[in-house]
Amino acid sequence: MANRLHRFLAGAGGRALVAVPLVGALAIGGYMLAEGDGGEPVPQAAPVHPAGGGAVPAGPSTLRETAPVEAVTPAAAPNELDVWVSRLAGPLDIPAQALAAYASGELKLREERPGCHLTWVTLAGMGKADSDHRDSSVDSAVAAGRKLCGKGVDLDTGWWKAVGAYHGGGDAELFRQKALANAQLYATLSLNPELATAPTTRATRFALDQIGLPYVWGGNGPEAGAAGFDCSGLTKAAYDSAGLNLPRTADSQFRALGASAKEPSLGDLVFYGNPATRIHHVGMYVGNGLMVNAPTEGQAIQLHSYRTRGDDYAGAARP
Repeated sequence: MANRLHRFLAGAGGRALVAVPLVGALAIGGYMLAEGDGGEPVPQAAPVHPAGGGAVPAGPSTLRETAPVEAVTPAAAPNELDVWVSRLAGPLDIPAQALAAYASGELKLREERPGCHLTWVTLAGMGKADSDHRDSSVDSAVAAGRKLCGKGVDLDTGWWKAVGAYHGGGDAELFRQKALANAQLYATLSLNPELATAPTTRATRFALDQIGLPYVWGGNGPEAGAAGFDCSGLTKAAYDSAGLNLPRTADSQFRALGASAKEPSLGDLVFYGNPATRIHHVGMYVGNGLMVNAPTEGQAIQLHSYRTRGDDYAGAARP
């Protein structure tokens, strides 16, 4: 038994138990929304309203592991689990007791229901969205896993639906947006814990905390007296929180940073428009094809695919 947990945690050292690539991107239909840096927002078909109501996105359909793992039992070799927890709790900003609970929850459910493919980052993302990890224990993590994995659920193909059904209620959409966003962050940092103190990570954490706030044209956020943000207001405030000063509009951020066609990484800004004339929109990349986005009036800050068919993507840049 101890050897099985040792193999599990040894594998976790390379992949941090799990990463979170998406098979289906978060799609909201139509084209990328324009942002009001001075022009009129361009409406989009089938908008998503994370705070409840509106159309349900086509994905994400799954959270999938990057490598297979044998089902194991959670009880053996606690010292090895403690080492893993002590290495990652600080960089992930998850209390050690809660992180151990999420790992134990995955291990237990791998034994009980291996076909569910539950991962600790899903439990951690849900714990962050639900109570900022305050109510997390081994018992609660196992109970959450059993509820999530009920009725033959396979999270490789039914993550989005299962997490929404788990929470239920009018704020189910907001819950799973926050759960997915934070699960993605935890997966990235668990593989690269040295990124935890980088300005890009601090800015990303700020942006994720704004999910659910309303889009406000010209808005600079609650601290500046607005109910929410527009797209460039969000990216500027996020990097202000990390100690980096950006220009205010999407176009001026693009000009200042010198965006390129490189593949974006955590915290990079992704831009839309015509580089020769005007950049009208910006979001913040969080990984696996997703960005934090303040879309347009009538919608909330949420996750979107950073690329959609027919968009006018202009490139990415790192502040």
